[in-house]
Amino acid sequence: MEKTKSLDYRNKQMLAPMVRVSTLPNRLLCLDYGADLVYCEEIIDFKILNCERVENDLLGTVDYVWTDGTIVFRTVPRETEKLVFQLGTSDAQRALKVGKMLEKDIAALDINMGCPKEFSIKGGMGAALLDQPEKIKEILTTLVANLSIPVTCKIRILPKLEDTLALAKMIEQTGVAAIAVHGRTREERPRHDNHDDLIAEVAKVLTIPVIANGGSKCIKCHADIESFRSSCAASSAMVARAAQWNPSVFRADGLLPLHDVIKRLLHYCVLYDNSTHNSKYCAQQMLHEELDRGRGKQLVAASTLRGMCEIFDMADFYDSTVAAREARSVQLCVSKNVQPFKRRRLNDGSHLILAEVRYNRKQYQHDHLSPKLILYEWTQQVQIPPPEYTSIQNKEKMFWSEVLVDSKKYASSLWDKSKKCCEQSAAIVCLRALGLDPHSKVNNAKVSHKISLSALDSVMASPVEDMANNYDIAGSMANKHDIAGGVADKHDSETSNPSAGSH
Repeated sequence: MEKTKSLDYRNKQMLAPMVRVSTLPNRLLCLDYGADLVYCEEIIDFKILNCERVENDLLGTVDYVWTDGTIVFRTVPRETEKLVFQLGTSDAQRALKVGKMLEKDIAALDINMGCPKEFSIKGGMGAALLDQPEKIKEILTTLVANLSIPVTCKIRILPKLEDTLALAKMIEQTGVAAIAVHGRTREERPRHDNHDDLIAEVAKVLTIPVIANGGSKCIKCHADIESFRSSCAASSAMVARAAQWNPSVFRADGLLPLHDVIKRLLHYCVLYDNSTHNSKYCAQQMLHEELDRGRGKQLVAASTLRGMCEIFDMADFYDSTVAAREARSVQLCVSKNVQPFKRRRLNDGSHLILAEVRYNRKQYQHDHLSPKLILYEWTQQVQIPPPEYTSIQNKEKMFWSEVLVDSKKYASSLWDKSKKCCEQSAAIVCLRALGLDPHSKVNNAKVSHKISLSALDSVMASPVEDMANNYDIAGSMANKHDIAGGVADKHDSETSNPSAGSH
């Protein structure tokens, strides 16, 4: 098939595919600092094939959303021409289906043939393919013949040089655009020296670009990347752990302080609604030598993205970004005539109805009716049990609340310093779902004392986890042990009469 996209793999410095590290915020960070190409973390074919491609107007991203609403892969147009998708596969036809799904959102497709992890090996993927040259040939020739984007693969060296060279030559004959070579065997680990000389032997016998990988032990700055490439006589160099620890290693003008790098990372994490767990993991890799003191210790204790932002004096940025996103969400929903809700499936099979809402006391002052009071009076009018609010507090003393009304749960996706405000926010989500919020720009409804079954049915019929996802809650109150990637310190359940408290 004629290639409509092409990549020059010579004289390039690249971010390697690393699980949990080569996600969107880190990829953009490395591009900022000078990386020529960025690889995403390896994603397995079965997983991506069970995804739906969603253009996320709220975030300006393209999301591949799994059946349970999880974002498996997220990208933005800015990186499309420099993004290589690494696929874990052991089947040519599955790989081709994935390639067809992705080819307009990526610059190239890379097949992982070097991962030595047990999961990959048992699935016949990664380094397990090194013993199956015919399967390698089938996968690569199928992809090269049928995709409009370049196809590459990443391998490890074999115990015998002659076997490595024979494999590399066979791979070249499939028509791939380049080959990345990690200079360690399947059994070797980062503590072992990288065999730069063997990568050089591969580069000697091939005409396609050879990308050297495995040199992070000797890469401390930008100049070292070129030294590593030269040592391997390779066309380009791929950087893994050195970029994981400080992405500014790609910066020609020298490394930046980790404080500045992490602030830039968090900027992208907030901007693109990255999960708390992944954001924290990436930041911890950068501060891996300081996790027992100072900011590192604070980072370990943080359990929300906002909490991480506070450590680096970015709380105002987080708040303003979330507020702007909430406003844009309402605007989009009005323009599309849809409700700004998403549903999260709970462990017991029920659903939590979520919206990104923050209670604004001033909005309700002139009515002398708080959201909690409006909701309470409505339940009395329709003769159902009063709302039941359940709240938790995390390590940063931030609260998150949900409300149970008529056997259904509602919550805002946002945390707050005030438990009362959190409860009010949960009440607003319920009122909007029922079409009862007098201040909602979405339904613009006056308070009604009838059961709004049609409004609720439209919410419950919506796809699970649509709209922007990965909010600062992970799971639900049905499982209180993992909230926002951390453990809640305090559990506080109560059934309150809103007419008796502060509103």
